[in-house]
Amino acid sequence: MKPSVASSLLPVLVMPLLLMGVASPARGALDTPPAQSARQAGGLEAALRAHVAKLAGEIGERNLMRNPQGLAAAARYIEESFEALGLSVSSQRFLQDGHEVRNLVAEIPGHGSEAILLLGAHYDSVPGSPGANDNASGVAALLELARLLKDRPHERSLRFVAFVNEEPPFFKTEQMGSRVYARQAAERGDAIAGMFSLETLGYYSDERNSQFYPLPLMGLFYPDAGNFAAFVSNLGSGALLRRSLAAFRRHSDFPVQGLAAPGWVVGVDFSDQWSFWQEDYPAMMITDTAFYRYPYYHSPRDTPDRLSYPELARLVEGLARALSELAGPLERASSER
Repeated sequence: MKPSVASSLLPVLVMPLLLMGVASPARGALDTPPAQSARQAGGLEAALRAHVAKLAGEIGERNLMRNPQGLAAAARYIEESFEALGLSVSSQRFLQDGHEVRNLVAEIPGHGSEAILLLGAHYDSVPGSPGANDNASGVAALLELARLLKDRPHERSLRFVAFVNEEPPFFKTEQMGSRVYARQAAERGDAIAGMFSLETLGYYSDERNSQFYPLPLMGLFYPDAGNFAAFVSNLGSGALLRRSLAAFRRHSDFPVQGLAAPGWVVGVDFSDQWSFWQEDYPAMMITDTAFYRYPYYHSPRDTPDRLSYPELARLVEGLARALSELAGPLERASSER
C-alpha cells in the first residue's frame, strides 16, 4: 500500500526533535577525562589484534551453514580465553540443524547486590565473510574487558556472554543465540540492570564524508567523519544509554555519540540488544555503526588488516573504566553509606 504524504513525512518531522533531545552533549559540558595509560593501551592493542587474528584470520568464517567446524573452534577459543583469566565458564547448549551450538558465559560476581551488568558479543560470522569487524572485534573487546575488570571488586555482578547464531538466517528468530539466552534469563528472574551489545567495533576514519546515517537529517546533528563509537538504544532504554554515555565521557577522551530512537530507525535493533528488549530488559548497542561506515561489511574483505587497533584499544579502555563506575566500585559504595 502506498503511504500517505503525511505518513511519509513523519520521520522527517520527528527526527530533528528526537536528535536534539538525545544527541551527545558537547565535550565542555562534562568532566575532563583522565589521561590514557599509554603502556596499558599498547598491551591492550596487541591483545585485541591477537584475538581478531585468531578468530577472523586463523579460524576464519564461523557459521553453521558453511563452516560449523570454525564455529566450534571459535567457541573453544573463547572458552579457553576466559579460563586463562581464571574465570569459570558455563555453556548454554542447544541444537540447531543437527548441530549442538552454545552460548558461553563467564561472570565476575558482585558483592552486596543481585543486579547484573551483562556484556555480550556474537562470535559467528555471516556466510562468505571471515568477520573481522563483524564480529571478531566485539568478541576481542568482550575478552579484554573481562581481563581489565576481573580483579576490580564491584557491587554488581559483571557477566560476559559470547552469543552464537546472531547472523542470518537466525537473526531475529527464536534460534538466535541471544534470544535463547534472554528468554531463559527472564524465566530464571535474572536481575539484568543493563545489557551492552558489543557489535562491529573496529573501524574508524578521520576522512570527511566517511560516515553515513539512516536518515539524511541526522547528518545535521552528528559528525560526517567516522571516527567515533556510537551508543545506541531504543527509547525504553534511553536512561541506560544516558548514564553509560556520561560515565564513558568522564573516563575517556575517545569520541562517542549517543542515540535513543524508535525501532523504525534502520539499524537501531540490528544486534543482540534486540533479544533483551523482547524480555523488557534495558539494553543498548556499542558500535562503529557497521554498514553506515565500514566498506567491507559482510564481505570476504572483512579481514583483520582492515581494522583500526589503536582506536579500538582506546575505546575498550574507556569502556572498562565506565563499566567499573556503572557496576558500583566497593570503595565508592562504602563511602556513600
